[in-house]
Formats: sequence, structure tokens, C-alpha cells
Amino acid sequence: MNGRALFLPLLSSIVAIGCSDDTVLSSYDLRGNTMGTTFNVTLVAPPAQADLHQLKAGIQEKLEHIENIASTYRANSELSRFNANPSTDWISVLPELCDMIAAAQDVSDTTGGAFDITVGPLVNLWGFGPLESEPELPTDDEVAAARLKVGSLKLQTNCEQSMLRKTIADVYVDLSGWAKGYAVDEIAALLDASRLTNYLVEIGGELRVSGHNAEQQKFAIAVEKPLQNNEMEYSIVRLSDAAVATSGDYRNFYEHDGQRYSHTIDPRTGRPVTHELTGVTVVTSSTAYADAMATALLVLGPDDGHALAEQLDLASYFLVRTEHGIEEISTSQFAQLRQQ
Repeated sequence: MNGRALFLPLLSSIVAIGCSDDTVLSSYDLRGNTMGTTFNVTLVAPPAQADLHQLKAGIQEKLEHIENIASTYRANSELSRFNANPSTDWISVLPELCDMIAAAQDVSDTTGGAFDITVGPLVNLWGFGPLESEPELPTDDEVAAARLKVGSLKLQTNCEQSMLRKTIADVYVDLSGWAKGYAVDEIAALLDASRLTNYLVEIGGELRVSGHNAEQQKFAIAVEKPLQNNEMEYSIVRLSDAAVATSGDYRNFYEHDGQRYSHTIDPRTGRPVTHELTGVTVVTSSTAYADAMATALLVLGPDDGHALAEQLDLASYFLVRTEHGIEEISTSQFAQLRQQ
């Protein structure tokens, strides 16, 4: 479980109210499995000549290609081969992998290290790795040892020559906070190239919309709002030509001796975050960037995260635990979206 909130593309169930039947366009869903989760592509009124079977095959081929580059669960993926290589020399890689890592490194720089694709050793140490088993709490020495393997400066890129370099042999790169969003963007580009202009693409909760929905209105996207009694409410935002991603800690945590430990690890301290920010939603033009920034803002917390989002003019929505329940905080850019 990655702890991310689910995004529900609430289309006809919300927007069709008050619409006559002749205003509702046809829509088609293309679904499948990828990256340990599912994908869904909703096409609104595709042209009659569109070959949907061929389109789905093209989507699956693209997703398979991305997994063969960026998956850490495939031993022969380009990323896994780089991780397994103990060399600290420059290593040639596929241009797409270099570009992904360089873009993720830019987010690390922007966020002062709150987003870090080398954080895996710390995630595993605190029991939130692939096995997700609750460990004995790590000692200070164990945290310090893991931190020696973590940090964006321990990974270098030269994408003009498609080369990567580790500064220490056991740096481990995990693109799980980037790859799903990247895949959404790549599928959107494929649809754009096919001259399909009204669609929703979603992979594991990260999504992107273009044009309008079947009711010829903006897509209505529901963002989960956890309550203290474990029930859920939803905040609705209506979007067109936008990407959306959420990061949350309310589904993946454990308690030890009465203390709550979040799966959200701060790469700068090597420890789970202790603030009360429980979820962040980001709306921007790139799903990969939204995915990474949602993670970074969750690490930064309600004050520093909100301040950085405002500084970057980033439409962001924060959910904060308080003794009275969940408090909602929005950047001015997100507030404008909700008014549209």
C-alpha cells in the first residue's frame, strides 16, 4: 500500500443531474493492470474511425515499456540494473530513465530534499518497504547508517549523454513517487497524438483530464477527506486540461507503544514525520510533477508545505488533523479552482 488517497472520476453520478439525455455523449472505458495497480482511460465521444482495440494495445505497450525502464520489481528493468551495478563510474542508461531521474532531482532541489528518490533504505528501515512488516523501532545508529546511503547529491545525471553516476556504491533509486504520474502523462501524450481531446487517464489514483466529460462539462474529481472515526467525505473540484495527484498518510501507518508512525519518511531527518498534515492534493499541468510535489509537501508539513506551494503558485489542498477533526487549508490557486 502506498498510502495515496484515491481519486474518483465522478462523472455522470454528479454532473449529469439536470441534464437531458440528448446532452450526454457516449464514453468508453479502457481498463487494465499496470505497475502493481490498475489503469483506466475514459474516452468521451471518440470519433467513429477510432480503433479502440488498437488504442488499448498501444496504451498497454507504452505502460509495459515504462515498467521495463523504471520498475524496481523487475530484476531486468533498466532501473534495477542500474541499482544492482556497484560501480561509481558513469553508466550509460536509456535516455528516458535519465530524463525521469533528472526531473525528479529537480524536485528534490526545489523542495530542499523533502522529495528524494534515494530514500528507500530509510523506508525499509522503518518497516514500510515491500514487505511492510512492523519492525522493532530502529536505533539512532541504524538511522544514521541508513542516512549515509540517502541524498540527492549521491546521484548525478548527464542526460546530454544519457549517463548516471552514484557517488557511493549502494545508492538505491526508487521512482515510485514519479513513475505512475509519468505514465499518466505518457498515455495522455499518446491520446493527444491520436487527436482524442476529451478524456480522463488514471493510474493508481494519479490522473489527468483533457477537455470535457460526457455531460460536456468539466470533469468532477473527488478528493477523499478522512474523518477521525475512519469515515470518509469528499471534496469536489471540477477540472479541465489538468493533472491531479494526492499523497496521504492516513492509510499506511503503525502504532508502537502508543506512538503513531507514519509511512511518510522525511529524507532530511531519516525519521517518520511527526506533524499533523495527513493529506495533500496538487493540481498542475504534469502528473509526474504533481505526484512528486504532493509527496514533498506532505513531508514538509502544513506550514512549510503551504508556504512553498504558495511561493511556487501551485494549486494545493491540505488536510490537517486537529482535536476537532480534519481542517482544510488551500492555496490561493486551489481556492480559485474550486470557485470555477
